[in-house]
Amino acid sequence: MKRTLIFSIIGIAFIAVMIMFFKNNSKSAINYEVDKPLKTNIVRKTVATGKVIPLEEVEVKPQISGIVDKIFVIEGSFVKKGDLIAAIRVVPNVQSLNSASGRVKNATIQFNNAKVLFERNKSLFEKGVISKQEFEASQLSFNSARQDLSNSQNDLEIIKKGSSAEMGTTANTNIRATISGTVLEIPIKEGIQVIESNTFNAGTTIATIADMTKMIFEGKVDESEVGKLVKDTELQISLGAIEKKKFSAKLNFIAPKGTEEGGAVQFKIKADVTLDKNYFIRAGYSANADIILEQKESVLAIKESLLQFDKKTEKPYVEVKKGDNVFERRDVELGISDGVNVEIIKGITLKDEIKIWNKTVAKKEEKEG
Repeated sequence: MKRTLIFSIIGIAFIAVMIMFFKNNSKSAINYEVDKPLKTNIVRKTVATGKVIPLEEVEVKPQISGIVDKIFVIEGSFVKKGDLIAAIRVVPNVQSLNSASGRVKNATIQFNNAKVLFERNKSLFEKGVISKQEFEASQLSFNSARQDLSNSQNDLEIIKKGSSAEMGTTANTNIRATISGTVLEIPIKEGIQVIESNTFNAGTTIATIADMTKMIFEGKVDESEVGKLVKDTELQISLGAIEKKKFSAKLNFIAPKGTEEGGAVQFKIKADVTLDKNYFIRAGYSANADIILEQKESVLAIKESLLQFDKKTEKPYVEVKKGDNVFERRDVELGISDGVNVEIIKGITLKDEIKIWNKTVAKKEEKEG
């Protein structure tokens, strides 16, 4: 009897232990959430940072050195081609002035001598003393001496004033607009000395003028994306100074050579911007350009977060639900991605349920009474 009782107690204890074991295991069991594939449009974009600048922008420079005597325009004003921008007062070089004065004196002497000889030969020719050929030679010398004197006097006047009476409206002391547009900048002030523009010197900028009705976007893209760009691609330009407004643009230039910046090679791009009359765009506004690199419509896709990657081969795969908390691995072939959704070319169907591998929900336990 005692032996039977002992076995009965052991049996009951064993059953109790097994019940506790299964109960504890049921607490740790979990359910994985699932998500389904979808048909959607996927657009792969890149963003190029840059600025909006005028298509035509020129620097107006003087053709003579001197002091800025008067400025006739202000920044932001509109000017037409040929309008007066500034006037330059010439400060003559002492050495050049002395040389020019000496040339005038020598030319005056030559002219006076030629005049006396011409008048004497004219009188002798009229009396028949000398030949016509000798008279014409003296006349030629007189005319040449008179022209030399005029030239030397003009040179002296140009050195003193920067222009001469014979130059009229072409006087280069008057700085005029070379194009029609808006005056963006006047980096000089009245009284400042300026240097002429020539083959040896860039010269001092008097004003910068641009046509604000023609604007372009200028930015840079990474070498990994420049190969996907083609001319005439449509861009959407966002300006930091104008919120909630995008301007259309068309790509017209891709640099054939890149520049290294911070360890990455960047390529310059330019695009013609379509302006809106309701908005005034200032030169130099910072801008971002959304560029569509690739686009597909109504493709089979899943959320990119559902993908898993084999640790050895690094190939992508997903886990497809086969039963209650039972999943099967499926290798997949990927297409384009927009960073949220990724195209699935091969591996699953629209009806499959995909395991959300990083999101689980524990089973609810029944409350004990």
